[in-house]
Amino acid sequence: MIFTYNQKSVGDVLMVILADHQGQKLAAERKGRVTRIYRLDNQQTVAWNIFDASQIADLSGSGQIELSEDSLARFNTELGKEGFTEILEKDAEPKFVVGEITAMAPHADSDHLNICQVRVTDERTLQIVAGAPNAKVGLKTIVALPGAMMPNGSLIFAGQLRGVDSFGMMCSPRELALPNAPQKRGIIELPSTALVGAPFDANKHWSA
Repeated sequence: MIFTYNQKSVGDVLMVILADHQGQKLAAERKGRVTRIYRLDNQQTVAWNIFDASQIADLSGSGQIELSEDSLARFNTELGKEGFTEILEKDAEPKFVVGEITAMAPHADSDHLNICQVRVTDERTLQIVAGAPNAKVGLKTIVALPGAMMPNGSLIFAGQLRGVDSFGMMCSPRELALPNAPQKRGIIELPSTALVGAPFDANKHWSA
């Protein structure tokens, strides 16, 4: 669940992104200050827009933000007041973490994509389709997990690349908007001592 707020560019609206609509047609229903956006095919809620948001709770920041427990409770009260039964929940798990490529195989329908198995915790390995020319088994890099928002505002969701499931993205320095990032293609390369699963820290994980 991604919370974004940009009063200067968008207005006093808290936007909450729950899921990728996967190209399906969307509809919206508004009650009071709250708009629910959902897929027509299965009625799944994919986003909320909450208007006059700063009148409901104190908000600060521009772009992706974190809500305090008090602010979250206030917005959930607003949803309930308008008759919505769903609730907003904070996702405290980091969305950018150190990962290690443990296996890699060529994509059968591409001359540059590889199907990588990437360990992101001791217990969790994700399949990620990637075209980075420097990807190799044993490489440690920064992984954007499903639900991440990139510095340019794009969102990472589980999906498919040429028919193969992919559950995240291995990031280049440029995609992470790191200072003095090289312009050439390639994911960030971390030392072998980097701890798998550690949250991304630009001061710790990057030096130009």
